[in-house]
Amino acid sequence: VVVLPTFLTLNPLPHTRTPVEANKSQTEMPSLLEKQIATIRTLAADVVQNANSGHPGAPMGMAVMAHLLWDEIMKYSPKNPKWMGRDRFVLSNGHSCALQYIMLHLTGYEDVQMGDLKKFRKLKSFCPGHPECHLSGGVEVSTGPLGQGISNAVGMAIAESHMAATYNKPGFDIFDNYTFVFTGDGCMQEGVASEACSLAGHLGLGKLIVLYDDNNITIDGDTTLSFTEDVGKRFEAYGWHVLEVKDANRDIDAIRAAITLAKQETSKPSFIKCRTVIGFGSTKQGTHGVHGSPLGDEDVKQVKEKFGFDSKETFVVPEDVLKAYRTKVEAGSKLEESWNSKFKAYEAKYPDLASEITRRIAGKLPEGWADKLPKYKPGEKAVATRSLSGKALNALANIMPELVGGSADLTPSNKTALACTVDYQKDTPHGRYMRFGVREHGMGAIGNGMQAYGGIVPFTATFLTFIEYMFPAVRLAALSGHKHLFIMTHDSIGVGEDGPT
Repeated sequence: VVVLPTFLTLNPLPHTRTPVEANKSQTEMPSLLEKQIATIRTLAADVVQNANSGHPGAPMGMAVMAHLLWDEIMKYSPKNPKWMGRDRFVLSNGHSCALQYIMLHLTGYEDVQMGDLKKFRKLKSFCPGHPECHLSGGVEVSTGPLGQGISNAVGMAIAESHMAATYNKPGFDIFDNYTFVFTGDGCMQEGVASEACSLAGHLGLGKLIVLYDDNNITIDGDTTLSFTEDVGKRFEAYGWHVLEVKDANRDIDAIRAAITLAKQETSKPSFIKCRTVIGFGSTKQGTHGVHGSPLGDEDVKQVKEKFGFDSKETFVVPEDVLKAYRTKVEAGSKLEESWNSKFKAYEAKYPDLASEITRRIAGKLPEGWADKLPKYKPGEKAVATRSLSGKALNALANIMPELVGGSADLTPSNKTALACTVDYQKDTPHGRYMRFGVREHGMGAIGNGMQAYGGIVPFTATFLTFIEYMFPAVRLAALSGHKHLFIMTHDSIGVGEDGPT
């Protein structure tokens, strides 16, 4: 584990200063950066207090991490949340979604206005109690159940590497984005995250960067009650590049340095342990009392006073803070225009590939796909349904390059092997057949992430009885509207010979 000292700064930007501390004297004029961080924290307190429901602690603790990503690190275009060249962001600890909605509002996403923040967790709101990808632009995946988001992100990183290997040409890095993840102690305890992250290490997904909100608090109390493992050592064992930031509540330079080092490590996914204090600035900071309950009116007032805001005002965004964040609208549009110009030049040189990319991203199937399906007549010799499924899958795979997937270590039984391609592995990312290993739940969540990335129709396979291992991912696929093929074989009473379990 690489521990970053607080004095380490790589490629500092002109305004790299330490954000305001909770006990800093307010007689000093706060810098713009300090006001930006304080705005995120006070808005988080207001949003949850106004709803009288929600989780204020994590957003207040992760404010510096969020500011750095949206202000300096990520590529995105608020005017076009679905721009293909954008970096992907996944909030795996979805209960802290007030933070994501605040950042989307501040940086100019049209779906999240101030009025939407005031309707947080209300019926028909664009700011529901956990992120839902079909409601708000800028929300890539629905992350209610813990562990799903980080597992989706593994799928997104797989998709990026596959699309890049398939379509990029010299001078044309059409697919070239990072997948950033915020995650927390709850996600680290869920088995699905272990399944997916183990596979991510094996596959060497170098453009996957996870920032772990290491605040030692869950709903029941301190993590010492039930969770005392060394998470960093665990991820090193998975094959990840692990770094640690000692004070992510204040030290923006160390977080920036960690992300820089993460980007330099191209052969492994990166896991950054960010030590934070949950509910930073609250009188209850560092306790489970700020995890899943509003701070209370009096605490909200003192938080605002502590960070230099008027305690009588609510939902305040200082003019200079909003102006600074809203520069991301124009900056994002310029990034998108540059990518569009590159794609136009790519299209002129590789028209067939460009046409295929456009079709895939639009979610359209190739012309005549149904005509390629095998045909049978009554009276023909009976064949096992899993064998017929495999023939249909291979017939479609020949004309559908977007069909990418695999089995949870049951390929010979599921009949899902694709004859037209090779395995997707670290050294062959252009391959379309996935070896998920015995990881049914992780497989389902990874498939959802692959579909959410765009341009891929995933298929995931196991025995029908084992769908019980992956129900949360199946449910989220349905709720999110993902085009994800779940192939469940061995649904016959004949399986009874294996025994009742």
